[in-house]
Amino acid sequence: MKDPTVNTTPSHFFAHLARMKLISRWPLMRNVCQENVQEHSLQVAMVAHALALIRNHHFGGALNAERIATQALFHDVSEVLTGDLPTPVKYYNPAIQQEYKKIEQIAEQKLIEMAPAELRDDYARLIDNSYHSEDEKFIIKAADVVCAYLKTLEELSAGNKEFELAKKRLDKILKDYHSPEVNYFLEAYVPSFSLSLDEITQE
Repeated sequence: MKDPTVNTTPSHFFAHLARMKLISRWPLMRNVCQENVQEHSLQVAMVAHALALIRNHHFGGALNAERIATQALFHDVSEVLTGDLPTPVKYYNPAIQQEYKKIEQIAEQKLIEMAPAELRDDYARLIDNSYHSEDEKFIIKAADVVCAYLKTLEELSAGNKEFELAKKRLDKILKDYHSPEVNYFLEAYVPSFSLSLDEITQE
């Protein structure tokens, strides 16, 4: 039975979030396996969670891994309104990059405003990264880049040379982080992504 003290207001918030699965990533590149934003967001959340745990267990960190994972789930939600702008366009020059960042922020605020009023602050703290600490921002960004790098490895393993330059660019970005938790993840987990199913299931 509905609680008469609770005022349920119709909201389009989750209907918009559900469309993350309709937004394809890497739109200008030939893909052996198409990836959508919803799939990508789950993987980023899992990797960000792992990076936070690695820092906590091995490098003296004190991060809230569960909070970071939840933030990461929402890191690309603005794309349900903006679409996924290809990287060569988004980063073509500083002016375009700056203007697109403004568009992302407007889209994020529009989504936050769609959430029910009593939940709006909760979702703002997940969607709007001005609420995130610098460590949280770094972990999520690093996880985002790691996942893009994993995508290039999977495509190259399938014989798709379209991703060769992307792999080199992302490899440099990851090395330039000089991050112990990122390096740990790359050394411990990433080599398996270039192996076949039979190879990763062998005892």
